[in-house]
Parts: sequence; structure tokens; C-alpha cells
Amino acid sequence: MFARKLALFAVGVLAFSLTPVARSSDFDARYDEIVARATPAQLYAFLYDMPKGGDLHNHAGGANRSEWVYDVCTDPSRNGGEVFYTRARFQGAPDAVDPTSYYRTIRKKTYEMLSDRVKAEYVPLAGLSAQEKARWMASMRLDGTGDGRVEFFSHIWPRLGQIEQCLPVITELVVENMKAFGAEHVGYLETQFLVEGMVDNDGRTIPDEEAVAFVRERLRHPDVAATGVTVRFQRTILRFSPDAEKRLEQGYAFVNAHRDLWVGLNMAGIEENGYGYPSRFLDTFRKLRSEYPTLALSIHAGEMDGPDSHIRDTLLLGATRIGHGVNLIKDPETLLLLQQTRRVLVEVNLISNRLLGYTPDLSRHPFPEYLRTGVPVCLNTDDRGMWDSNMTDEYYTAVTLFHLSWEEILSLGRSSLEHSFVQPDEKARLLADYERRIAAFEARYRAGTADSALGSLAAIRPVTYSYAKRTWGFDFN
Repeated sequence: MFARKLALFAVGVLAFSLTPVARSSDFDARYDEIVARATPAQLYAFLYDMPKGGDLHNHAGGANRSEWVYDVCTDPSRNGGEVFYTRARFQGAPDAVDPTSYYRTIRKKTYEMLSDRVKAEYVPLAGLSAQEKARWMASMRLDGTGDGRVEFFSHIWPRLGQIEQCLPVITELVVENMKAFGAEHVGYLETQFLVEGMVDNDGRTIPDEEAVAFVRERLRHPDVAATGVTVRFQRTILRFSPDAEKRLEQGYAFVNAHRDLWVGLNMAGIEENGYGYPSRFLDTFRKLRSEYPTLALSIHAGEMDGPDSHIRDTLLLGATRIGHGVNLIKDPETLLLLQQTRRVLVEVNLISNRLLGYTPDLSRHPFPEYLRTGVPVCLNTDDRGMWDSNMTDEYYTAVTLFHLSWEEILSLGRSSLEHSFVQPDEKARLLADYERRIAAFEARYRAGTADSALGSLAAIRPVTYSYAKRTWGFDFN
């Protein structure tokens, strides 16, 4: 009997810890006042200062700002002593060169194996002229006139070249993301991060366990703890690759063996490529579920222009989170299912959907329909480095376009944590911490008059990137 009472008491404590901290009922009114009276810059500063939950849809390779990549790749103390070269000068006519070759980056070992003629086209990354450096950085951003899906899917990713095979570099860039997210008060990062296939400076393939140990050690450093951000990883499979089923089995085994850091599995890749259709993997998933304990799945689906059955088929695979879900609005039966069950979260990526042309006019994005009809949703940054954006840009977009209430904003933060794949005890801690941070934030902006609250925003100096500058004209730096 005592054991049963103790168990019930423990459940009650957990339930209490997940219950939103009591808040003064007048903050909703104060928030409305701030939104109505703030200048655009003040509203952005307010949202930058606001505590946020988690970023659940984040590609580690696409999340890195080109400035961060350059700094790490040219710093031997951070890149493991590697030297990178990039193709910056071409012998032939520019229009005859494969677009992916411009500023494709390689490592020293590969450079040394090139012929003298080809070597002449490569420049050490640290030796780029100012103009070449600017072009190298621009080659990894989707910010040019006419840039879109072809540039993103077919050109930018190949240009990263061998940067993504260098373990010290990719690990250091995860830390850079954590620092930036911590500065804008994001509490949790769940990024799609691979350590398989890493290669050292001598060309040796690094065993998976050695790579995992390296990552664990870097995450123990004081500068990581100082970010205030909790990080977990997903293992990603390229859905349309010929051997995707084999890679899925390998990924499943890897995540199962490293569940403390890798908390879920994802399938990504442009859906227009017909070889990655979800039902292709149904038999493989059923086989894997017979061999391993439950493994969380978040799979890209519905990132398409027209209607299809991908989201419904993805649910059949066992996914409890849907990446993008833009065309869910065109599948009424599946939309109704998600509204009624409220079990599956849609990871919304507003800026990504705009820049890749899935929703060129964001005022027509289905996000508010999902949010206001009971589908769990949260905001995410996707490939933020390639957009040169941040999480505040996502919130500012949503607030200004869809007139979010304070309770709706809070629901986005809570949903991101409630539907995260992080371990249950850590999830409870993150949720409780989010409520504490929100309570402190509300108390700060509730004090005094609305004028004094708006005046206090002058002390907030948001860190903005080129997306905020070219979209809204913001430059607080």
C-alpha cells in the first residue's frame, strides 16, 4: 500500500512540475498593449528577449552561418589542425563550369592529390581575397535574386564538400549554434547531426564509437554549459538514395546504441524526387520495430506543392512528428485525424517554406489553420544558416502576419518541448524551466506602465543576420 501511495505521489509531483506556473491574468492585456504600440524594431527586440522552447526541425549542416564555417575552418585550434582549400579561380569560361564547383571546399589531403593544373584553381580558405571570401560566403546562402529549390537542393549542399567529413569542424559548429540559440533564449536544440563517415586529416575513416566519444567530450566543456541550451541529435537518412533501406537499418541500430544523445530518427530529402515515397519504407520499419524497442520518428512530409498521401503514409510508418506538413491542408481526412487526436506535431518552418517557394506568400501559409484547429505545432529554423536567419525571425513572422495571442505564443513553446524526443526526466526539467523563464519575463514586462516596458526594450540588442535586414530592414548590430 505504501509503495502504491509513493508511486501516486511521484506521479502527482511530475504532473505539478509540468503544470504551467501561475501567471497574473493581466499579462495578456500587457502583451496586446506592447504589440499594438511597439515599433517594428521594438516588437522584434521583445520577441528576441522572450524565452522560447525548442528547435525541433534543424539540419546541422544547413544551420551553420557561412561566417561561422569560415572562422572554424580557418582556425587550426578549432578545426583539428586541418587546412581547407576552395575552388575560386577557373581556367575555363564561367558559364561552362558546373555551378556546384564554385567554391566547393576540399581538405588538404585531397588537394595534394590534384594535378598542378587543377590545383591552380584552388585557394587556401584562409588565403581568399576579400572579394573571394565574400563570394565564398554568399555561395552558401539562399539570398540571391532567383535563388530557390535548385540552388538549395542541387548547388549549395555539394559546395560544402569535405567540410562535413571533418569531425572537429562539424562538432564545433554545433556549439556555435547552441551559443546563438542561447543568446535568443531558446532552451532546447534537437538537430539532425551525423558522425558516421567522418575522415581524419590523413584520410582515415573514423570509427563511429571514436566519433561519438569526440562529440561527448566536446559537449562537456564549460562554454557548452554556459549556453544554457540542452542539445540532442537525430540520425537522418536520405530518403531517395538507392540504398536508403540499408541506411535506415544502420541508422536505427546507431540510434538504439546511443540513445542518451541520439533520441530519434528522421528521413529527409526533396520529396519531388519520387524514389523517396514513404510507403517504400513500410516493410523496413515494421522489420526494425520487431527487433528494437520503440524509437521516436520525425519524418519530412508534405513539403510539396500539390496534394499527395505522403503525410498519411508517414503516419503509417510510425512518425509522431511531421516535418513541414505544408500540404496537409490539401488532405482533409488526414488533417481531421490530426485535429482530433492531437498526438502528432507539425514542425512548421515559415522562412524555409517561403524561400524554397512552397509558400511564396506567407500570409497564405496553413500554419494558423493548424494552430487554431487543434493540431500541435511549433516554429523551427530548418536550415537557418542558409537562410541567414534565427528563431526570432520565425516568431516575428508569425506574430506580425497572424496576430498571435500571448497564449498561442506560449503554446508554441510548450508544444516544442512536450513533443521533443528528449528523455522524460529531462523533458520535465525543460518544461519546468520554460515556465519559470516565462514567469520571470512576464514579471519584468508587467512592472510599471506600458511606456516603461517599451522603454526598457532599448537595452535589448538583438543579434540579427541578413534575413532580418533584407526582409524588414533590421540591423541592431
